Amino acid sequence: MPDLGKYAETVLSAYAVSIALLIVLVTVSLWRAKRVKKQLEDVEMKAKRNG
Repeated sequence: MPDLGKYAETVLSAYAVSIALLIVLVTVSLWRAKRVKKQLEDVEMKAKRNG
């Protein structure tokens, strides 16, 4: 790991915030995809029942 000197805290906190935001974005995306998939399946089932 490179010596960051007096900027170590700033750089490492920026990395931590970036990683946290990426985790949140991935989690929200997966949750939303699951929800949309369920809605699509419901619509398809209704369409099959109604002909």
